[in-house]
Amino acid sequence: MSQHFISLAQAIEMTTRYRTQKESILSSDFRGKNILSISETFDRDAFDDVLAKPGCVALRIYYSMDVNNIVHAIIVGVNKDNDDMLPGAGDTSSIIEDGKICPPLCGTTSPLNSL
Repeated sequence: MSQHFISLAQAIEMTTRYRTQKESILSSDFRGKNILSISETFDRDAFDDVLAKPGCVALRIYYSMDVNNIVHAIIVGVNKDNDDMLPGAGDTSSIIEDGKICPPLCGTTSPLNSL
């Protein structure tokens, strides 16, 4: 079993804490502006494309901010030396972004996204 798995109970505890505390960690200038989403959803094929690149052994998630100060995940492949696998000229399938942000696109209510 992967070292990265946790129980559902742990996931619920952690996501609940994040949902209830996310506004309190922001400067007052940024509160109430939906800067921190609850989640982002990405299509599987984007991950499959990156993971299929020769030498890719892992994925790394960077947190980024768009021009409206909304936080997004950016995902890149990682090689065996723990280095980012960044695109070469003309490669548009190495950096994953543009996930569906929750809210508003949350899907079915679950204990991980309940507002």
